[in-house]
Amino acid sequence: MSENKETDALELNELEGETPAGAAPEPSSPAEPDAGLEAVYDIPVKVSAVLGTCDLQIHQLLKLGRGAVVELDRKVGEAVDILVNDRLVARGEVVIVEDKLGITMTEIVKSR
Repeated sequence: MSENKETDALELNELEGETPAGAAPEPSSPAEPDAGLEAVYDIPVKVSAVLGTCDLQIHQLLKLGRGAVVELDRKVGEAVDILVNDRLVARGEVVIVEDKLGITMTEIVKSR
């Protein structure tokens, strides 16, 4: 039997934050700030959602007016591209949030 019973029986709250030997640490959630990234948190980025694209000649572009319909290269229900600083990072679906349009991310695109 040990001389110091306090060190033999650890309370659960004493182990908080420790990873048992052989166990993988839990991944941090996206909401938790990473101390190494704090320097870039205030850098502005441009986020765009691309519903689709089309190619037009200048004479076709000049003919467009109010009420003109431009056919895009996407089908109804197809994922939209989410760009950050003009770089594809994800795909998603268009949703309505109150009276505004929004995007729900459905896929993260891995960089090549």
